[in-house]
Amino acid sequence: MEVKIINAENKEVGKQKLPEQFQEVIRPDLIKRAVESVQANKRQAYGADPLAGKKAAARLSRRRRDYKGAYGKGLSRMPRKTMTRRGMQMIWVGAFAPGTVKGRRAFPPTSERIFAQRINDKERRKAIRSALAATVDRSMVEKRGHKAPTNYPFILSKDFENIEKTKDVLKILKTLGLEQELERSANKKIRAGKGKMRGRKYKTATGPLLVVSGKCKTLHAAQNLPGIDTVEVNKINAELLAPGSHPGRLTLFTETAIQKIDKEKLFA
Repeated sequence: MEVKIINAENKEVGKQKLPEQFQEVIRPDLIKRAVESVQANKRQAYGADPLAGKKAAARLSRRRRDYKGAYGKGLSRMPRKTMTRRGMQMIWVGAFAPGTVKGRRAFPPTSERIFAQRINDKERRKAIRSALAATVDRSMVEKRGHKAPTNYPFILSKDFENIEKTKDVLKILKTLGLEQELERSANKKIRAGKGKMRGRKYKTATGPLLVVSGKCKTLHAAQNLPGIDTVEVNKINAELLAPGSHPGRLTLFTETAIQKIDKEKLFA
């Protein structure tokens, strides 16, 4: 499959044959497995303090003749801590047990839990190839909700990696016909539900992915554009190519990035 090479003025400057990695059969099941593995491996372990709720000097009497016992007093068998006493009359409150105020939790999250999910290297590479094939399938890109230009798919010329300013990246993307897509990805809406109180008040759409050959000025110039991700070609994964395990993200490769995939046989 040959794809046009487009420069910053949206003019064709040549053609490039896509490597064999883009000819993979699209497998949504493998892509989903690879994306879930990436997401699981990014999760940070968390858990409660092992002594949380257990610091009260509470005791539970199991003896009938214990002077601090609750037998014959019409009290439930619950760990209690003594606040004050008058002779053998205890003024106490429940403590330690899960049903008491400031008591421990019944089954708290433990930091020993392992969230990571393993995936075979051959499966992972095949999932990436499958996601790459979906990025050049116009029907899948539009089905995902992207506003693709009329001449998509295409490849960016190598000069694109020398852009230093964010406003220049934005100007070129609009020249390439991505103005509607940029408006869609910049649209921000308030999340429904309790997530608003938990540091994720706004939801933004996922926009285009820019893939470059290596460390370059464009990596920093485009990182502040809403919804747009930039990545080096050897660091792409299934989640970047198919966010939410839905294949067909609108992806723009530079000419040198495609050449690097072919030359180094990445993900093959």
